[in-house]
Amino acid sequence: MIGKVISGKSFAGTVGYVMKKDAEILDSGGVTPPEVRDMVQDFSDQTLLNPRVKNTVGHISLSFSERDKAKLTDKTMAGIAKEYMQKMGITNTQYLIVRHHDSPHPHCHIVYNRVKNDGTTVPDSNIRLRNVVVCRELTERYRLYFASGKEQVREHRLREPDKTKYEIYNAIKTSLPNCRSWGDLKHRLSRQGIGLEFKYKGNTSVREGVRFTKGQYTFSGSKIDQRFSYSKLDAHFNRAQKPEAPKYSAQSKADLQTAVGCFMTAFAKCFPPSSSSKGTGNDAISLSAFGGGSLPLPPIDLGIGISAAQLQRQPDETPEQHIARITALINSVAAAMVAHVEEQKRKQRQKQEVKRPKLKM
Repeated sequence: MIGKVISGKSFAGTVGYVMKKDAEILDSGGVTPPEVRDMVQDFSDQTLLNPRVKNTVGHISLSFSERDKAKLTDKTMAGIAKEYMQKMGITNTQYLIVRHHDSPHPHCHIVYNRVKNDGTTVPDSNIRLRNVVVCRELTERYRLYFASGKEQVREHRLREPDKTKYEIYNAIKTSLPNCRSWGDLKHRLSRQGIGLEFKYKGNTSVREGVRFTKGQYTFSGSKIDQRFSYSKLDAHFNRAQKPEAPKYSAQSKADLQTAVGCFMTAFAKCFPPSSSSKGTGNDAISLSAFGGGSLPLPPIDLGIGISAAQLQRQPDETPEQHIARITALINSVAAAMVAHVEEQKRKQRQKQEVKRPKLKM
């Protein structure tokens, strides 16, 4: 939703414009539609309540995206327009809300009298700034589409060099999602008659900017759009060239965390802090690939453990198969440590039985 504050010099010209062919009155207050002459007379009569106000004509257009066309019934559009007026302080005065059907995007016009019903004035200070704030608020409230930046521009009305600038903007915007490098972007743009060249720092090979050329016009990336500055495009390509991190399901991650917990419990039983076994707690293996910390490794002479090679993803494994295999591996090592502890206890009991003196009969 975009609001445009329009300067109106007379009610006759403004009302005559909004009431053109195919115009549809959505709502009004204090004026008598549908005749233009009658409404103009009503507006003009009220201005006599405060002759000191020079600019009495209020005129604002509210434009919406084509994407919202289905939801913008006459009733909904009138409701949005009246809420807009309320938030802008256009209250207790005459008004006319008219919908036009002469363009693909839905839009309406609000004409109002800056001289209120009681002779006071509708404020116009900071009206353009307040308009932007209110439009954004209502766009979010009604979940409307808000076109940002250059998407709001009607290119067919542009003159050079702006026309060429927006052609380059659209070409970059369309091509960029499919590009992983500067070379990709340069190739795609060249097929559309657009050149790409870098700006270098002094006589060095250090890049510090990018320029785009079409026909006789050349623009730096940042002049086309801040998103297309050299630094931001370069950051985009750096991200695109990094391998995408594997995505694991929440259940798989939970299973892995459970296995890690069992492992740590078993390790604590097998190698308590008071243990004099060498090598325990000094070496560990990282689980950062799965978003975890690290696991302490049992002594090598124990014959059980996990190696870094075992944690590597195999070429034929999906991310889910990979994390499932590592989870099973950690569980098996934990079980082996528990079995080791039990075996040590059994051997200890045997030794004690051998040392115990036999009773004489």
